[in-house]
Amino acid sequence: MKVEGNAVVYCENSFATTYGKTAHGLVRFTERYKIIAVIDSSLPGEQDAGEFLDRKKKEIPIVRNLNRAFEIAASRGIELTHFIIGVATDGGFLTREIILSVKEALEKGLHVDSGLHDFLHDREELRSLAEKNGLQIRDIRKASRESNHMFDGKISQVTSTRVAVLGTDSALGKRTTAWMIVHGLRERSRTAELIGTGQTAWLQGARYSTVMDSLINDYVSGELEHLVWSAWKEQAMEFAVIEGQGSLMNPGYPGGFEILAACRPDGIIMQHAPGRSEYDGFPGYPLDSLKDQIFLVEFLSKKPVIAVSINHEGLADAEVDWICDNLQTEFKLPVVDPLLHGPERLVDAVLKLKK
Repeated sequence: MKVEGNAVVYCENSFATTYGKTAHGLVRFTERYKIIAVIDSSLPGEQDAGEFLDRKKKEIPIVRNLNRAFEIAASRGIELTHFIIGVATDGGFLTREIILSVKEALEKGLHVDSGLHDFLHDREELRSLAEKNGLQIRDIRKASRESNHMFDGKISQVTSTRVAVLGTDSALGKRTTAWMIVHGLRERSRTAELIGTGQTAWLQGARYSTVMDSLINDYVSGELEHLVWSAWKEQAMEFAVIEGQGSLMNPGYPGGFEILAACRPDGIIMQHAPGRSEYDGFPGYPLDSLKDQIFLVEFLSKKPVIAVSINHEGLADAEVDWICDNLQTEFKLPVVDPLLHGPERLVDAVLKLKK
C-alpha cells in the first residue's frame, strides 16, 4: 500500500490509557501513514511513543501541541499532511477539546481522519472550513455504514485457513496480535491477510476491513463474510487472520458471536490480560475466567482454541513468564506475550492448524 501522507496523532490525556488504543496501534504499525508525532500534553519530556508503549524506539515523540509537531516535522524536512484522532472516547462522541483541535488542524492545512461514531462531517463549521481550504475530512465509520451485504453462505467457498483472534475483554491487544501473526506468516513466505473489524485496522492500512460497530445489525454477518470471501477471491491467500472485537462476555461491548457465525474460523487464538480483575470500563463487573471464556468460544464454534496470547498490562516481566508457564500447564496450549516474546509460537500454532 502506498503511504498517503505524514500524520500527527491526537491523543490528548489518553496515550497512557486504554482510550488511546487507536494511537497505540498507529505507533506500532501503519501502512497508510508515516507517523511523525503524537499529541498528549499530559506526558512530559517528549518521550518516544514506541519506548513508552513497548520499550521499542520508534522515533515518534509525544509532544505537547500541534505547533510542536510542525516544528519537529520541519526539522526533519517533512511536510505534515494529516491529523488523525487517535483517542477512543466513551460512546465515540466528539468532545469540545477534539473539535477545537480539529479546527486548528484544518486552519493549518491538514486533512483530518476520525474513527469516532460522532461524525466531523456533520459539523457545519468544520465541513465548511475543510472545503474552503481544499482539505478532506474522512469519517471512517460513516464510510463503513454504506456497506450492506447479507450473509449468503459463500464463506463455504473460501479455502483459506481462517483464524480468529478473540479475547476475554475489550481493548487488550487483539488487533496487534492479529497483525503480528500476519507479519509472522509473511516472514515465513506464507500468504496472509488481516481481516479488519474496527476503525484502527483501516487506519493502519488493512486492505480488507469494516467497522463492525457502525453497521446495521442485519448486515454485520454478511459484511464479515464478504470481507473474508473478497480477500480470498482477490488474493487467494493461505491464511485469513480475523481481528476480534470486544469479548463474548463484556457487558458493554459483547463481540465475537458474528465472527464465529459468519467467518467460520478453523481455530481461535484467545487474547487475555491476567492483570485485569474487572471488565474494561465497567467497575464492579468481574472478568469471567479464561477457562470459562475458552469453553464458551469452543462450544459456540465447535472449533479449538489453538493458543493464548497474553497482554502484560500491569504485570512485571517476571510475572508474565510465570503466568505463561502456569497457563500453558493448565490448558496444554502455547501461551505467550507476543510483545515480549514475539509471535513465533502463535505462528507455529496457526501453521500446525493448517496441517
